[in-house]
Amino acid sequence: MQAHAEEFRSPGTGENAAVGVLLSHGFTGSPRSMRPFGEHLAAEGYGVAVPRLPGHGTSWQEMNKTGWPEWYAVLDNELERLRKEHDRVFLVGLSMGGCLVLRLAEQHGADISGLVLINPSVRTDDKRLALLPVLAKLVPSFPGISNDIKMPGVDEGAYDRMPLRALQSLSQLWKVTRDDLAKVTQPVLLFRSTVDHVVEPSSGRTVLSSISSRDVTETLLEDSYHVATLDNDAPRIFADTTAFISRLSGTKSEYGDA
Repeated sequence: MQAHAEEFRSPGTGENAAVGVLLSHGFTGSPRSMRPFGEHLAAEGYGVAVPRLPGHGTSWQEMNKTGWPEWYAVLDNELERLRKEHDRVFLVGLSMGGCLVLRLAEQHGADISGLVLINPSVRTDDKRLALLPVLAKLVPSFPGISNDIKMPGVDEGAYDRMPLRALQSLSQLWKVTRDDLAKVTQPVLLFRSTVDHVVEPSSGRTVLSSISSRDVTETLLEDSYHVATLDNDAPRIFADTTAFISRLSGTKSEYGDA
C-alpha cells in the first residue's frame, strides 16, 4: 500500500458522536483525497470513516483485478458498522465515490440521513468509451487523468495510468446506479466545479433530474477543479457539509446550530 493511502476513522466525541459519516474517495484515488474532510468532521465530534477501496492506493495493475462490486462491498460493510454505532449516518462521495454512495442510498433508503456529493460521476459523454469492452481485453491501461486540482503544488496521489478493466466495471456501476436514481429520496447537497476536466456537467444534471429527493441544494464551485476536496473551495465544502449535517441531525457545530 502506498504511504499516503492510509484509511482514517474516528469514533466521535461528545453529543455529536450520535452521528456517523462515511466518506468515499474516487476512481484510481485513495483516502488521501478525503482525509482532510474526514479530519474536519472528526474535529466537529462526528464519527467518521474514510476507507480505502480495493485496488486503490496500491498500483493500477492491482486495481485492474478489482471491480465495482468489491468497491461497493467495502462501503456497505462500513455503513453497517456505522449504523450500529451511531443514531444517524450521512454519506459523502467524491467523483466515483459519489456514484457509490448514491448506490448505497438506493439500497438502504431511510437508513441514510443525507448525501453530500462532490462532482459525482454517473456517466460520460466520451463516445470512445463505447469501445471499452473490446479495448479492455486488448490494452491494460491508458494514460491517467489525475491531479485535476487548481491549487498549485497539491497532489492527490492517484494513479498515472487508467486501468481499463476497472474502468469498464465503473461504467457498469454508472448504469445500475442511473437506473435506480429515482429511489434516492434522502436530502442531497451537491457540489459541482464549474471547471472540471474529468467529469462532465451531464453527470450532475443527471443526478439532479433523476433523484426523488425534495431537499436538494446544488452549490457551484468557482475556484476548484475536479478534486475539490483538496482545492481552493475545500473550506467551503467542509463548512457547508457540517451545516447540512447539523441541520438534519439536530447536532451543534461552529457553523450554526440546527
